[in-house]
Amino acid sequence: MKTFTPVSQYLRKNKHSETLHVNQLSLSRAENYQPVFKFGFGQSPFPVPLEITKELANAAYRKEYMSVQGHVPLREAIANFHKEKEGKNWKSENIIVGSGSKILLFCVMAAYEQAEILLPAPSWVSYEPQGQLAGHKVSWLTTTFTEKWHITPEQLDQHCAQRENPDIPLILVLNYPSNPTGQTYNTEQLIALAQVMRKHNVIVIADEIYSLLSYEKNYSSIADFYPEGSIVSSGISKWCGAGGWRLGFMHIPPELENLLSTVIGVASETYSCAPSPIQIAATKAYAISSKTDIFLSKQIELLSEISLFCTKRLHEIGVKVHAAEGGFYLFPDFSVFANKMKERGIETSEQLTSVLMEETGVALLPGSAFGMPADSLTTRLAFVDFDGSQILFDDKKELEYAKVKEGMLLLCNWFLSLNSNTI
Repeated sequence: MKTFTPVSQYLRKNKHSETLHVNQLSLSRAENYQPVFKFGFGQSPFPVPLEITKELANAAYRKEYMSVQGHVPLREAIANFHKEKEGKNWKSENIIVGSGSKILLFCVMAAYEQAEILLPAPSWVSYEPQGQLAGHKVSWLTTTFTEKWHITPEQLDQHCAQRENPDIPLILVLNYPSNPTGQTYNTEQLIALAQVMRKHNVIVIADEIYSLLSYEKNYSSIADFYPEGSIVSSGISKWCGAGGWRLGFMHIPPELENLLSTVIGVASETYSCAPSPIQIAATKAYAISSKTDIFLSKQIELLSEISLFCTKRLHEIGVKVHAAEGGFYLFPDFSVFANKMKERGIETSEQLTSVLMEETGVALLPGSAFGMPADSLTTRLAFVDFDGSQILFDDKKELEYAKVKEGMLLLCNWFLSLNSNTI
C-alpha cells in the first residue's frame, strides 16, 4: 500500500467557527439527556412563515442553474422590499444573491489581491478567519463598554492616518445591530463615521442582517450617508427565520461596479448560484405584504421583552451589560466577579464559558471568540431558547419564555454562589 507524505504541515491553521462548535456541544448534551440552555448559538427561534415554506415545496422541481448574480425576479423583489421597509434606492442590477450572506462576505474579500480588513472588537466570529483565508491583513479597533462597543470617528481617523501604505484598500466590516453586542449606531454616529470613511476612501461592508429586527422603527444605515463606498449585506436568515436555507444578498453600489463584476467572478468559481428552489421561495418572502409587517412587529415585541428581562437579571447581580437595541444578543461583562473566579482558576472568557456549560448547562460564547482579549471576562448571550411559533397565534395573551428564565436563574445563581463559596 502506498504511503502518503504527511500533509498536516501544509494545512491552514484556522479553527472551526465558534458558533457552530457551541451548537454541536449543545446538541451533544441534549442527546445525552443533560440539561442545556442554548444561549450560545445565534439561530432565529421563529418559524419561517407557512406561505413561504409552501412556496419552497412547490418549487422543489426547479433544478436548473440560475444566474450567478441571482434570479432577476428575486433581485427586483429585494430592491422593492428594502425601498418599502427602509427607504433604500437600490437597482436590481447592483444586487448579487448568494448561498447565505456569509459566502458573499468572503467573495468580496477574495475579490481583492491585497487589502486590509478592519474590524471592531468585538465582531462576529467569521470576519477575521475569512479575511485571513483571503490572504489579507486583519486589524482590530478596540471598543469599550462605556462607548457601548462602538468604534468612534476619532479611532477610525487615527487608524487610517497611521497606515504605512494608504494605497492598499481598507475594508471596514460594520455590523449593526451587532452580533455579538446587540447594539446599533444612531444617525449622528453614522454621519460622523461616514465623514471619516469618505476622507480616507474606506470601503465599508455594512452587515445589516439584523436591521429588520431593530427595536426602534426609525433607524439609519451607513449607506444613507456614504452610499458610494457602502456595500450592504443582508438575507433571510434572521428576520425570516430561514438560517438553514442559506440565502443572502449584497448590494454593491454602481461606483464599485468593477468590484461587483469581480465578486460575480469569484462566486462563479465557488458556489455557482444559490439553490433554485430557495431563490423562488425567497422571492415570495421579499414580496411586500402587510403580513410581513405583523410578523416582524411580533418578533420585535417578544425579543425586546426578553432582552429587558435578561438585562435586568444581570444588573441585579452587578454585571455590566447594555440592553439590546436589535436582534437577540447581549454582551455581558462579568469582570465584577474576576477575583472570585480567579480563586477557581477562571481567568479567561473561554475558561468561564467552559465551566458554565459543565456546571449549569448554560451555553455561552467567550468574548475572545469575537476578538476580545483572552482575559476579557465578556461573553455573548443569545436569548433564543424559546418557542418562537407562539407569535403565530392571535389569541396568545402572554408571551412565554420559561426556558430563558430558568437559564438566567441558573446563570445568576452560579455567580452569586461564588461569593458564598458553595459551588
